[in-house]
Amino acid sequence: MSRKIYDLFVIGGGINGCGIARDAVGRGYSVALAEMNDFASGTSSGATKLIHGGLRYLEHYEFRLVRESLMEREVLWATAPHIIRPMRFVLPYHKGGIRPAWLIRLGLFVYDHLGGRKLLPPTKVLDMRRDPAGKPLKAIFTKAFEYSDGWVDDARMVVLNARDAADRGALIMPRTKVVAARRKNDLWSIETVDTASGQQSSFQARMLVNAAGPWVDQVIHSAIGQNEAQHVRLVQGSHIVVRKKFDDPRAYFFQNPDNRIIFAIPYEQDFTLIGTTDRDYLADPKDVRITEEETTYLCNAANEYFKEPIVADDIVWTYSAVRPLFDDGASKAQEATRDYVLIVEGNGASAPLLNVFGGKLTTYRRLAEHALEKIATAIGPKGAPWTAKGRLPGGDFAATGYEAQVGDLKGRYPFLANRHARRLVRCYGTKAAALLGQAKNTEDLGHCFGGDLYEIEVRYLIEHEWARHADDVLWRRTKEGLRLTKEQAGLLEEYIAALPAQMAG
Repeated sequence: MSRKIYDLFVIGGGINGCGIARDAVGRGYSVALAEMNDFASGTSSGATKLIHGGLRYLEHYEFRLVRESLMEREVLWATAPHIIRPMRFVLPYHKGGIRPAWLIRLGLFVYDHLGGRKLLPPTKVLDMRRDPAGKPLKAIFTKAFEYSDGWVDDARMVVLNARDAADRGALIMPRTKVVAARRKNDLWSIETVDTASGQQSSFQARMLVNAAGPWVDQVIHSAIGQNEAQHVRLVQGSHIVVRKKFDDPRAYFFQNPDNRIIFAIPYEQDFTLIGTTDRDYLADPKDVRITEEETTYLCNAANEYFKEPIVADDIVWTYSAVRPLFDDGASKAQEATRDYVLIVEGNGASAPLLNVFGGKLTTYRRLAEHALEKIATAIGPKGAPWTAKGRLPGGDFAATGYEAQVGDLKGRYPFLANRHARRLVRCYGTKAAALLGQAKNTEDLGHCFGGDLYEIEVRYLIEHEWARHADDVLWRRTKEGLRLTKEQAGLLEEYIAALPAQMAG
């Protein structure tokens, strides 16, 4: 057993768990975090990759959530300008459509003015007969509204929160499952098992944070031993990635006849991301996969708008995840609240437990701040809030400084192809130079596994970002899986498996 008594033990290595751990350790709490798989291997890598206010949530009167989300867009952009960038969204309209023009205008007016927008440009109206955004769409769409939101590399945001928490002193343990957690002498006694080696460990903590996402109720049932928990509504969201459908850098917001919406977003330079679906999910979250019904739904929904139809052969990748929404009794999955709920159990008489329900990428930092308020009440306050100004690793440059960073990296490493340099800055920001080190030419980058994924980057991800398998590298730390063949991915897995265990960061 670890002799150290931690202030906090966090269960869950998604965005909420890593965000809480980072905020807490930055204030001076001692923190340990356990994630049973890789970081962001569940909900947090299955998002639509947006930092957004949630325009559609206005219809469900979730004004608090929308306002908080809108305010967070520019805060997060400033703290992570490498993995977050502003994006303009085009909302096509035609007479007789799902929502009248006056309602869309009103919603966008509220959207523009609810959240203290400063850098992001306001809404404007487009003539789709003249604007390039109209080119890939059917002729019926002669008018559109264009508004601002943001794009984010969701899985990288998670791992960078974990990395920053570790750098500040937190014990971060991926592939470590909590198998039991019991109150004992005013402390939590926590038992874990390393899912790779089988090694068992014990920890003690003053407070337990259950941020297990879709597994939050399972943790309450099995690990903590409370059988009455039933707080989470699991909602499946699936996406398809197709070969690029349009050259415009803007994304599209499509309204469907069933009152749901989907996005079509430029993705990884050569592709278009289309999603998401909303359907209740009753099985084990680890088994979630896109269904044929969902694939058909997304293709049909997009084909209501695009001139050139999307067919199954266009799909190069799909992904699906389960959102752990707080069960508010909403009748439809798409109407269930996206807001978060934080519930503390226990008081001075017993070790406290904080359960985290719901939430979304955009509000993870504010969720963590609210969690720290409850933690301070339960076990005593420490430092003040700090994350609104705290940069994530690699994000120490101006919000609008991405192009300058690319120029700087190419100046230092002139042998880099422009595309490669841009991807490295998008992934690592100012840390790209640490990754490349003393490399003087392409040969110094080592073996190329495919695309522009070289040995030097793989080693960096193993040493600094806890990558242990090809999927960690190809689908969460990067998206180079879109460019590697199965054979190349297999060779990468063999390469990683052959590396000495002591390389692990």
